[in-house]
Amino acid sequence: MAVFDIERSRTIAGGRAVAALLAVLSLVHLCWATGLTWPAADERTLSLAVLGSVVSFGPAVVLPLAALEGSAAFAVALHARGRDRRRGIPRLVTAAVAVGMLLRGAVGLVWIVVGRDGSGTAFPWLNALVYTPLCLVFGGAALRAAR
Repeated sequence: MAVFDIERSRTIAGGRAVAALLAVLSLVHLCWATGLTWPAADERTLSLAVLGSVVSFGPAVVLPLAALEGSAAFAVALHARGRDRRRGIPRLVTAAVAVGMLLRGAVGLVWIVVGRDGSGTAFPWLNALVYTPLCLVFGGAALRAAR
């Protein structure tokens, strides 16, 4: 019985960690929607570091992402907290988050192996050392929580 409790506790903790990460991402996107380019000096540098190419970080782009991440954080937190964790929209959202993160992690791995970047940006390093590992670890935690 104790092994089951430990396993369940780890699953709940993983779900809460995923929800927390999504909440932080939502807040970061909200900050970027105000025009703040932290941690970069300007929008171009931010875009190159986060995406590896130059795209807009204007409110029309980042506010929907913030709303999606915030909603997902809420649903994943509900699922991690729920007593009947086998049903409902929170479980489906948790599974969708898992699939999305694991897919991003897989694409990140492929990019690490075959990607070439001559722009001199920080993206290749951030992708290899931060973005891809976070997606794989938190995607796995979300998958475990969704089961």
